[in-house]
Amino acid sequence: MLVLLLVAGALAYGGYYWWQRHQAQDVAQASDIDVRLASLDQRLATLRGDQGVQAKRLQQAIATNRILRDELLGLSERSALIEDSFARYSDPARHSAQALRLDEAEVLLSLGQQRLQIAGDLDGARRSYALAAGVLESIEDPAYLNLRQALGQERASLDALDAEPRARALARLDQWAKGVTEPVSTAKPAITAPPQPWWKRAFIGIVEVQTLDGPQPLDAAEQADAQAGLQLEITLARAGAERRDTAAYRAALGRAEFWLARISPTPGAAADARSELQEIAALPLSPPLPTLGTTLIQLRQLRANNREQLP
Repeated sequence: MLVLLLVAGALAYGGYYWWQRHQAQDVAQASDIDVRLASLDQRLATLRGDQGVQAKRLQQAIATNRILRDELLGLSERSALIEDSFARYSDPARHSAQALRLDEAEVLLSLGQQRLQIAGDLDGARRSYALAAGVLESIEDPAYLNLRQALGQERASLDALDAEPRARALARLDQWAKGVTEPVSTAKPAITAPPQPWWKRAFIGIVEVQTLDGPQPLDAAEQADAQAGLQLEITLARAGAERRDTAAYRAALGRAEFWLARISPTPGAAADARSELQEIAALPLSPPLPTLGTTLIQLRQLRANNREQLP
């Protein structure tokens, strides 16, 4: 009986020991599983973050590729246009070198016409037309023979014009101003007066007789003021001539004539100076512009016809 109790106690203790050990193993496995699950969750979060970054990079790459594709399409269109331009210039019916010379001639003709009409630059217009004539002479196509003849006629009309009228008017004005603006001596030459009757000699300090028909002589201060007014009007006339303002130029010379009459009140003393001043005022300031542009119009018409004939 005692033996049975001992065996039963040993069996119970062994079962209890086995159950405790099995429970410890289950707890350790559960803790290990929890640690692994936490590690897996952390890795999964890291992978999700990396996936978001990769998605953003992919979107940026897609946008960049779209921009590059648009630029590539633009470059393709430009290349097509350049190829088309080269094809037209390399066309035997067009003659690329001849087309470039015609472009140069058109620019020179337009430049010469504008310089003459806008700035009145006669020398510049002549040089531009001479260069255009040289360019057209290098073209051997007989279709441009009439064009060269028209250009020769326009060059002849330019060569027939006189020198720059503004420069000639300013030169004459400067030459005239040097003679009339010199300081005038106020000293009067000594004149031996004839003997006067006694009643004139008696009342000479009381009564002074002057004529009122013409301008009166000026004293030194008034003479200086008149000279300053004359100088001012001559300067204004020069400024008007530089601007090719004929109205202002002639108005200033008209006022200068008034000051000239004040400076030389003696009748007939300044007649030559006034006459020359009137001639200077009548001078033109702009050259008579010939009719230009015929050659340019013909050149543009020929080039337009050639473009229409191209396929």
